[in-house]
Amino acid sequence: MRATTPVWAVSIAVVVMFIQAFIGPLIVSLLTDDHGILVQTLSALSVTLVSLALVYGVRRFLGGQRWSGVRLTWSWSALWQALAGLFAGAAAVASAQALAVALGLTTWLPWTEQGAVLLRYLPFVPAILMLGQAFPEELLWRGHVYDTLSARLSPGAVVITVSAVFGALHIISQSAADTLAERLLYVVMATALGFACAVARLRSGAVWMAVGVHTGLHVGLRLAATQVTNYGVQLVLMSGALILAAWVIDVVYRARADREPVPAPQPVRE
Repeated sequence: MRATTPVWAVSIAVVVMFIQAFIGPLIVSLLTDDHGILVQTLSALSVTLVSLALVYGVRRFLGGQRWSGVRLTWSWSALWQALAGLFAGAAAVASAQALAVALGLTTWLPWTEQGAVLLRYLPFVPAILMLGQAFPEELLWRGHVYDTLSARLSPGAVVITVSAVFGALHIISQSAADTLAERLLYVVMATALGFACAVARLRSGAVWMAVGVHTGLHVGLRLAATQVTNYGVQLVLMSGALILAAWVIDVVYRARADREPVPAPQPVRE
């Protein structure tokens, strides 16, 4: 179908991404004016539910695709993949922040401003970060779009495409970037995040590790929060750390594949 060609698939995904980010919170805001932690969690859940409905609708009615292609598999391995991705994403960002502080580029924010808030409202803040951004965006890009492009492009081309377009969309994201150079570097960082998530999707065969990496980035930014000084250099360091995380994920999965026994050849029956 036309909707499954690379240009159309990516274009539709861009529209879906903006719709889910707008409609999800809007639904909750029409029901209540409260902005407490429970309402924020409900708003994030609404984004996920809208995303699930939109992606299902696009695949079912526009692409004629099976839902199983998004690789949203339910198993114990999904849990471990998500946790491994969470650790990888958080460690990458935290290490980049620590390096920026060590180089004298910035200083740590007071613990009470970021990390303490995250810990005080466990498990609500991680749930908000995952349901409001990480899960719906990964379901769309590393789930639906990755699967759609895989039917026509090589794995390398798919990884590059879903990473580059995902990163480019962040030119209009809300961030601490206040100059054109910093905005472009923010796009580079988002592309590096997309690359790490795409490699996780490629090697794990499911979308859960990508969700973990994406959530881990946001968790890491809060646990290891720094002042917004020399922000461009901080973005470069985070980009490098995320690319390194992608390399580690690739190496680990390749090593596991090398250790798996090769099935013995079956005898040929006369």
